[in-house]
Amino acid sequence: MEKQFKGLNRFNIFMGALHLLQALAVYFISDPDKGIVPITINYLEYDQIAAKLLPATKEVFSVNLAWFVVIFFLLSSVAHFFIGTIYMSKYESDLKLGINKVRWFEYSLSASVMMIAISLLSGIYDLSSLIMIFTLDALMNLLGLAMEKENQGKSKLNWLTFILGCIAGIVPWIVYGIYVYGASQYGGGNIPDFVYWIYVSIFLFFNSFAVNMFLQYKKIGPWKDYLYGEKVYIILSLVAKSLLAWQVFAGTLRP
Repeated sequence: MEKQFKGLNRFNIFMGALHLLQALAVYFISDPDKGIVPITINYLEYDQIAAKLLPATKEVFSVNLAWFVVIFFLLSSVAHFFIGTIYMSKYESDLKLGINKVRWFEYSLSASVMMIAISLLSGIYDLSSLIMIFTLDALMNLLGLAMEKENQGKSKLNWLTFILGCIAGIVPWIVYGIYVYGASQYGGGNIPDFVYWIYVSIFLFFNSFAVNMFLQYKKIGPWKDYLYGEKVYIILSLVAKSLLAWQVFAGTLRP
């Protein structure tokens, strides 16, 4: 097991470097004038002519999609470097107990930032909606932490937190679907093709995290070893973030 831990720590350092390099690449080669999207607030405004309250929208500020790509790469990079250095002994002792707290805290931030990026690509600019989507995704990942804490050392598993996490995680994708449907039916279908590819690829990879957890707790095949599932989490995280980043870059951020 000590040999496995040494390999896993080196793997974390290597992955931290890959995330960092991609963050720097996106930052330096993205066109700063592209990928600018508005952030809005929706409110009721009294219409003098109609003599009633009507919905209104106001842009409060704008953001660049490249910021979100850089942020979720940096969050992952910091987490991997933290795990592979100063947190290493605690990381190893937690893995022996079947838990990785840092993973879930990092996912609650980085995956939620990814969901904000996808939201903006979908045309979800309302600040309130973005806050709710971020919170739901963060909650989904924190329920992953709760799942691991709840089932430490238990032979009879409690799947309630897993199920609740899946429910919280699927809601933003339903919201995206509504926006895509609205764009296709009422907006002339003006969502670019690359956004649909992002939906499919990232949706599949996000679901793969839940599948990995399920296989870990069912101890199916190589997932009998908790460390195998840990490596799968690390690989899935890199692939999902890289796919989203470079699809966004190809669609909106390239010079």
